[in-house]
Amino acid sequence: MIGYVVIGRNEGERLIGCFKSLIDAGVNPEWVVYVDSGSTDGSVAVAEENDFRTHLLDTSAPFTAARARNAGFSDLNDAYGEGLQYVQFLDGDCLLADAWVKRAIEFIEDKPDVAIVCGQRSELHPAASVYNQLCDWEWNTPIGAARHCGGDFLVRAAVFLEVEGFNPKLIAGEEPELCVRLRRAGWQVFRIDANMTYHDAAITDFKSWAKRCIRGGYAFALGASIHGATKERHFVRETARATLWGLAFPILSLLLIAISPKMVSFVAGLLAAKLIWTYLRAPCPTGEHSWVYASSLLISNVLEGIGVAKFAVDSLLNNDSEIIEYK
Repeated sequence: MIGYVVIGRNEGERLIGCFKSLIDAGVNPEWVVYVDSGSTDGSVAVAEENDFRTHLLDTSAPFTAARARNAGFSDLNDAYGEGLQYVQFLDGDCLLADAWVKRAIEFIEDKPDVAIVCGQRSELHPAASVYNQLCDWEWNTPIGAARHCGGDFLVRAAVFLEVEGFNPKLIAGEEPELCVRLRRAGWQVFRIDANMTYHDAAITDFKSWAKRCIRGGYAFALGASIHGATKERHFVRETARATLWGLAFPILSLLLIAISPKMVSFVAGLLAAKLIWTYLRAPCPTGEHSWVYASSLLISNVLEGIGVAKFAVDSLLNNDSEIIEYK
């Protein structure tokens, strides 16, 4: 059988849409577990109204998506044991595409070395804000063997158990970290050319987008600290990029300009060169979109650098990681 784990925290109407997409896809409510991380908007009641199993995370430990997904999987495994063949994980701000699970099962059953299969995630309202549009471009990843997946994917239940699921202590980047351990165990992660989910980022202001970027930088540094020394060099490149362009470059630029105002032209030239280089490589349909994408990357590098710095401070002071919520 195929189990479904939906996680959420105050997703409101997005969660209602998520549940409706499962019902419209003909999913048996008994196979669904909704895991809630301290919602105060009636999310649990909505799940119960749809006859889904519910699991309320204990507040004695910090909420993380990794912990929530593990809890949902454990509930399914306790209920169905060896009868549980596959689990589809789904974030509460996403709609499940009607034909996705059928396509995913057909693919994974023909590929015995594939542990995780994911498809295309698209933004539900890309035109609602530039930030939603940026997310939509971010989801447009290549088809084929993948380094990692996002929060929506289908996995072999036995393999998920074999690698002991997600690391519940990770506040971000838990999916790529899981994929690293899967590859180490001899499994593959694959993205197929099929619609999987429709995501509602609902990011309408710079502050929320900035927090998301800072969380990304934190995830890079955290992932590199765990698996960066391995052959795969997990998130080392991403951490180095955020450190170079998000921390070192701004600081050195300010120092150079303070020493000699004439250095403004030199710094501006470097920024322009990076902007053009990013523009030429942008995965966007038009030149105008490419400029937006390139400009956003310059800004996101600085924000990711802040996330890297935050991780460094937490590590130095031995602080517990705290979840970075952006909406």
